[in-house]
Amino acid sequence: MGAAKIKKGDNVVVLSGKDKGRSGTVQQVMPKEGKVVVEGVNVVARHRKPTQQNPQGGIDRFPAPMNISKVAVADPKDGKATRVRFEEKDGKKVRIAVKSGETIDG
Repeated sequence: MGAAKIKKGDNVVVLSGKDKGRSGTVQQVMPKEGKVVVEGVNVVARHRKPTQQNPQGGIDRFPAPMNISKVAVADPKDGKATRVRFEEKDGKKVRIAVKSGETIDG
């Protein structure tokens, strides 16, 4: 498997699905499943019965994992979706936004 193009803390844009066009921060990456959890995107509701830990019960809303192919890294310059390439700078491998040429990390 190649290097991770999407990492925790990245700003990403949703490319398809019910949340197409929305953006958010990656909360979790699951590389083996090929999924990511993005803050405020793909929010699902779970109806919970009252239990001893949660005597009130109610509806829990939380972001569900989505396929990593449905998101793209947001360009640091304009916030639109971009592809990522890798370059070596000062002996360190860094991610570069293809659209603008800006470095995404360090």
